[in-house]
Amino acid sequence: MSIELPPLPYPNSALSPYISTETVELHYGKHHAGYVKNVNRLLADIPDAQAPLESLLLSASGALFNNAAQVWNHTFYWQSTHPEGGGNPRGELANALTRDFGSVDRFREEFTAAACGHFGSGWTWLVSGPDGLEIMATPNAEVPQRQKRTPLLTLDVWEHAYYLDYQNARAAYVETWLERLICWEHAEGILQQVTD
Repeated sequence: MSIELPPLPYPNSALSPYISTETVELHYGKHHAGYVKNVNRLLADIPDAQAPLESLLLSASGALFNNAAQVWNHTFYWQSTHPEGGGNPRGELANALTRDFGSVDRFREEFTAAACGHFGSGWTWLVSGPDGLEIMATPNAEVPQRQKRTPLLTLDVWEHAYYLDYQNARAAYVETWLERLICWEHAEGILQQVTD
């Protein structure tokens, strides 16, 4: 079994000027690709390894988990981000955000606080859980699935995701992503599957 680097859903330059081509080339072409390479190297040491990537998120540990989760997290981040994103959610997602956070604006405030308040490297997520929609911040490569949550959106808050463009201004990166790049349609599609 081997893991492949999924293609980006858009050209490297598509997120500019909010996320530069150089950042995408390093983030996707070096970091994301590096995790794929590491997973395949680690799987080569396991006889008859057949587990798909999603299964490794729940069953693996140590270096294999860290690299497999980072492959999955990055793939999900690129899907959660879109050059024609931003604006406001519609339909069922908008209703669920209003129900669980009070308003879409309140969701943005809480998501921003979680993303900016997360110490060190990690991810900020919108997830669906047993009590509705929640915001989670996870360290390093950790995934919501291990806490029985379904990810709807994620924002990478590792410095390599934004430092070339925003340097230490994480708040500006978070604000720009929420205003210009968040892919509500991606979350809406997953939410529909969860609620069907």
